[in-house]
Amino acid sequence: MKRPTRQLALAALLGLNLALPLALHAAPVDDAVTELQRDWETIRYQAPAREREKRFEALSAKAHDASTSFAQRSEPLVWEGIILSSWAAERGGLGALSLVKQAKALYEKAIEIDGKALDGSAYASLGVLYHKVPGWPLGFGDKARAEALIKQALAINPDGIDPNFFYAELLADTGRAEQALPFLERALAAPPRPGRALADAGRREEVKALMSKLSAR
Repeated sequence: MKRPTRQLALAALLGLNLALPLALHAAPVDDAVTELQRDWETIRYQAPAREREKRFEALSAKAHDASTSFAQRSEPLVWEGIILSSWAAERGGLGALSLVKQAKALYEKAIEIDGKALDGSAYASLGVLYHKVPGWPLGFGDKARAEALIKQALAINPDGIDPNFFYAELLADTGRAEQALPFLERALAAPPRPGRALADAGRREEVKALMSKLSAR
């Protein structure tokens, strides 16, 4: 009668020992991602325009360290991609193409690992690249591919501020302004994201600006 008790005790101990590494590894990656989010939104929405390119460049090195340290997690890959994409937007011109190609590869790898992480942000962010980057022969831009990817993000996170805004932008840029307005309204009504107050406020301003632009047409 003692053996089952000892076996249960041993199993419980092994279970605890197996669970501990998972818990210990979860916190550092979450902390790293939170720090990248915070730094990105501070640069994106608060830094002077003249400083943003250099600051995103510096932040990209930090993001690469995180994605390398947690190579089996998709979240740091997504954030490295977002930071490279933001750096590319500030740089502009042909010099930005190499950065967006790097970001594209990071999003694709993140989707392979876990496309649903961060509420499908890899799909949404990759869709934005396909929307914004020039098409052949300069780049890989493809509006149809962009729409398919952003729709995948919306399927995962239908009420999110980002995928609704990104889809509205795409609709507006492809001559479907009337269809864009409901997605902008949904973006404005999106629930706040924990710890993302600055990013939410900045995105809402972008949503309002696009609504005003479309209403003026």
